[in-house]
Formats: sequence, structure tokens, C-alpha cells
Amino acid sequence: MAYVITDACVACGTCAAQCPTEAISEGDGIYVIDADTCVSCGSCAEACPTEAIVEE
Repeated sequence: MAYVITDACVACGTCAAQCPTEAISEGDGIYVIDADTCVSCGSCAEACPTEAIVEE
């Protein structure tokens, strides 16, 4: 199951720096996760300061 970033994202970039597969990129105002690249490791969700990343 891939993770998704909700509207609670403040675009700090912490999640992208933690992603081992580089599945996270900056979108329009928030970061987005490429579901095909995401390996569901949870590193991004653990690092997110606003808890904006949840399992889809």
C-alpha cells in the first residue's frame, strides 16, 4: 500500500529527504508521492512534522 500526502502538508521537504526511492517530489503547494515508486516503508510518515502522510 502506498502512502499519500494530505492537505496538512506544509511543503517543508522533510519527507522527500527521507524517501529511499525518491518517490516524493514537490507538487503545487504540497509534496506528492509517486505510488508506483513508493515501497511503503513509512520513512516519510515517520519524519513528517505535521502528520500529513497516511497510508492509502
